[in-house]
Amino acid sequence: MTITTSQFSQSLNPFSLSKALSRHKRAALPPRPQLQRRRSISSLPRPYRFHIGISWAGKPENPRSKRVKQSFDSESSIGKWRDAVLQRHHKSSWGIDPGEDFFYVQEMREKSGVSLGVADGVGGWVESGVDPSLYSQALMYHAHRYSKHAWAGEPEIDPTQDYEEREQVEGWEMTPRECLELAHDAVLRERVVEAGSSTACLINLNASSGVLRSANLGDSGYSIIRSSAIVYRQPAQTHFFNCPKQLTKIPSDARVFRGACVDSPSDADVYETRLRDGDIIIAYTDGLSDNVFPSEMVSICSLVARQSQNRPIDELQQMLPGQLEDEQVQTMADRMVEYAKLCMNNKKRVSPFERSAAREGMYFRGGKPDDVTVVLALVRETA
Repeated sequence: MTITTSQFSQSLNPFSLSKALSRHKRAALPPRPQLQRRRSISSLPRPYRFHIGISWAGKPENPRSKRVKQSFDSESSIGKWRDAVLQRHHKSSWGIDPGEDFFYVQEMREKSGVSLGVADGVGGWVESGVDPSLYSQALMYHAHRYSKHAWAGEPEIDPTQDYEEREQVEGWEMTPRECLELAHDAVLRERVVEAGSSTACLINLNASSGVLRSANLGDSGYSIIRSSAIVYRQPAQTHFFNCPKQLTKIPSDARVFRGACVDSPSDADVYETRLRDGDIIIAYTDGLSDNVFPSEMVSICSLVARQSQNRPIDELQQMLPGQLEDEQVQTMADRMVEYAKLCMNNKKRVSPFERSAAREGMYFRGGKPDDVTVVLALVRETA
């Protein structure tokens, strides 16, 4: 949509004006016409479209594990946003509680792209009486808030518009690392979040250029699938085995939390690449990557895509534009979470976490029970 500058002016006849002035010497001149403008919006085309699927599951209840349950007030800004996000995206047959994980998906300014992210609250804080979910929820809330008003790339200026209109284009470009830094600073100011820490993976998808940019801190991450193969996989960042890098808030009485790891948003890995039509981006917390191998992620996506293509022709013809892709990505995300849930409870199957432990000389058998969150995006070129 393009909003052009509106000019409201009144034509004045110089001869009639001179006569009026001669008759009324003391009369005031008519007010000078004022130029009124509405904000100009870029009308440049968007060659890329992103279909998003989201799925999550809290880890199975363990009566022997200590649990601390705190929550943002449902009438607070974070509480309202959290509840709205969960209700809007909950499509699975299992529970709505994401546990210590959280996520966001946000369309960026003037539909210039999509920003998405996942966060995993570090469970070790439970021993100090802190609910880890507060930090991850607050971090994702503020990341969504900042990305909403930012451009995915440089602010776009339409060369067909007048100079005055181009000057009206508002906003700024924000990278995922900058967003992570702003969101972390905002969490430090949150009074409800007294302490805690979280891993985080933030991704911006540019709808004009098809460029993906990311910032990742810790052992959450993402993979890019192209032509049934993993073309990029975000490496995990850890201090040592099973201790990821993490954004942390420590209260004033820091003596109680001497064992906490404190990392900076500037420590996040950044990556940038250009996407292609058909690429699949899977952002996830370690509940997926510790239980599901990358090759299995590819197989799930391939099977779902094949099933969609084998649907009856008349059924496909009745679908709205983009409906097939929307259903595909949601099914892919649900199947991955469902498979991760099965694997984490299976002690006879070798898991990625078991292999990682073996490389460190530690014994662990089977899957690792944990919260799991998946945000999956399918890229489509429209032009």
